Order: sequence, then structure tokens, then C-alpha cells
Amino acid sequence: MRSRRPLAVLLAAVTAGAALVGCSSGTEESRCANNGGIVECATDQRSAAPTIAGDLLTGGRYDTSQARGQVVVVNFWGSWCAPCRAEADDLEATYQATRASGVTFLGINVQDSRDKAIAFEEGRVTYPSLFDPASRLALALDIPPNTIPATVVLDRQGRIATVIRAAVTTDGLRPIVERIAAEEPASTGSR
Repeated sequence: MRSRRPLAVLLAAVTAGAALVGCSSGTEESRCANNGGIVECATDQRSAAPTIAGDLLTGGRYDTSQARGQVVVVNFWGSWCAPCRAEADDLEATYQATRASGVTFLGINVQDSRDKAIAFEEGRVTYPSLFDPASRLALALDIPPNTIPATVVLDRQGRIATVIRAAVTTDGLRPIVERIAAEEPASTGSR
């Protein structure tokens, strides 16, 4: 009997793993092109982003629906995250280079204290960040908090155009943002 127990546990684990893989294959991202951790969706494959709203680190509230008509680059970060520190200058440079073309940036701080998050941002970025210590917004966008940094680019209609599940550089992010900013606005009646 004892020799069968480890086998039963192994079979249960394999079955559970297969069930999880089956569930994840139906995600919105599975319809889009995945190029080494960068998932890009064609305009007809994009789905609406969930509500992205909350308290700003510096006080006040922000909701991405206020930015409808603009491309919104949403970056998930934490002060404790070394790759987040490494990409901060690249994010700021891309923000400065693209904001005149109707692009805005929003940081979302996860799993942090407000004081550490504010200290992290000082001198690094000029765009606003939401404070989301419980990582609810990350989870709503299918970004596990232990996989940050991650960046999501929303098109002018508030749909998810690109998801980058790694640290970004200006050379990698800027062409993506510029391409989405150059897209023709959707005609009336499209989703």
C-alpha cells in the first residue's frame, strides 16, 4: 500500500496541472501573437481592459477611462523589484518621447508600502502611479504580482493591444507605443 501512495499523489498533481493548462489556454492572449514574452493583438483581436482605477500615490483618484482617446501605457512595478528600477529611466524616456502624440503613462505599484513607493518614484518618473498594495489591478489584468515588471499598452479605445511580461527598454517599448498611437481610430459601431 505504501508504494502506491506516492504514485497516487503524483497522478493527482499531474491531473491538476493538466486542468490548469487547459483553463489557461482559453485566455484572451491565446488569440494574439506571442513573441518572446511580448503579446501583441491585432485590432480585431483586442478585448476591452477591465476597469483600471484607484488611489494615486500622491493623493487623489485616477481612472483610465478619463484617458479614452489616448494610448495608455500601464506599468506594474514595486520598489523592491530590481528589474523595475532598471527599466524606470526607459519608461520615462518613452513617456517623454511619445506623450505629444496622445500617449499617457500610468504606473501601478504593487505589494509595497506607500512611503517606499513614493521614495522610489522621486527623480525617476514624472507620470502618475496608482497605489495597489493588494495587487487587485494586476490580477484583474492577469498579471501575477510575482511576475512584475509587466507593461500593458491600451489602444485609444481602451482595449488591450500589447502585454509585455518582462522589463522594457526604450528601444523595445517606443516602437510598440508609436505603432499603436499611429493606428486609425475605430469607426463608430466597432467594438
